[in-house]
Amino acid sequence: MKDTPDGVTEELNRLLSSGLDRSARLGQDHRDLWEALSLASGGGKRFRPGLTVATHDALGGTSAASVARVGAALELLHTAFVVHDDVIDGDDVRRGRPNVSGTFAAAARTEGADQPTARHYGEAAGILAGDLALVSAVRLVARCPAPAPVVDELLDLLEDTVHATATGELADVRLGLHLSGRPVTLEEALRVAEQKTAVYSFQLPLQAGAILAGAPEDVTAALARLGRLVGIGFQLLDDLLGVFGNETRTGKSALTDLREGKHTALLAHARTTEAWSDLRGLIGDPGLDHHDAGRARALLEDCGARATVQELADRHLEEALAAAAQEPIPAALARVLTDLVGDIRDTAVLALDDPRSGRSTDAPTAPSPEPVRFADASRAGVR
Repeated sequence: MKDTPDGVTEELNRLLSSGLDRSARLGQDHRDLWEALSLASGGGKRFRPGLTVATHDALGGTSAASVARVGAALELLHTAFVVHDDVIDGDDVRRGRPNVSGTFAAAARTEGADQPTARHYGEAAGILAGDLALVSAVRLVARCPAPAPVVDELLDLLEDTVHATATGELADVRLGLHLSGRPVTLEEALRVAEQKTAVYSFQLPLQAGAILAGAPEDVTAALARLGRLVGIGFQLLDDLLGVFGNETRTGKSALTDLREGKHTALLAHARTTEAWSDLRGLIGDPGLDHHDAGRARALLEDCGARATVQELADRHLEEALAAAAQEPIPAALARVLTDLVGDIRDTAVLALDDPRSGRSTDAPTAPSPEPVRFADASRAGVR
């Protein structure tokens, strides 16, 4: 996926600058929120706007100004979800630096607040900053210079996306808290992957690009199915990276998911095997060390969980490629989709470790010598 087009960056910069003008009227609290939000929206390769623009261009679209504004809106939507997700997860750090909540909590501690008070202040700021990003995203779409019927269609798509993602987020929290009193099934894990990842990271950018290009309805509908397949395949591979990933390539800990007992397809399968009796005492242990993490990985390998998830990811991505090669997807867009799947697979191969290869997934995190494109597509709940 190519870097973010200049038009998207310009729209984002314009929007962020306008917020500071509003701060002149509203005061320091607003300025603090907006500056933290502006920082949160930086970094990354802005995968979703790039996919929107690539789809629009491949379909022969000529709405450069509109697609730039909608691309900027999708990036702000992503920021809103990330900021809110950090509050939900109780995280204070993202990309190796304090996130919105962490920044405000640290400021409160500097002023003498105790830990509970500082955390409450940080969480409040995270919720409010995410709200600002969300409303700004909607406004950008509503004000894009496309014909009114197109804007209405985009707003409907955006609304459906927010509803689906909120549903997936709540389901993810509910399953993580084990409120049902039973193990998470593979079907439930895949449903969360679809609602939390596929809908807003893949379906939304693909369909928005198609709508702005004036594509026929059957193309837009086909892209919804394709986005679902690619998004689930992506999430399954990302789940593998969360456990078997080489930290020097992914830039994230390979212990976190094991310590949290993150309810992924990997663990859903493992629970159906005899290995679970040994895994149960390792998974979800916040004090899990490197040695026991290695034992857990070996068990997940031996019981077939890793191979099953890999095969399931491959199946979704192969189905997406097959669908991209058929009508009504035009050849130029098929190439975009093929490149997208190739990027996802190449990065997974690059970043996944073989637990028996002698390479450690537990080495201290170090900057990757070359940015990992696959990881750049990850969203809030997907690291």
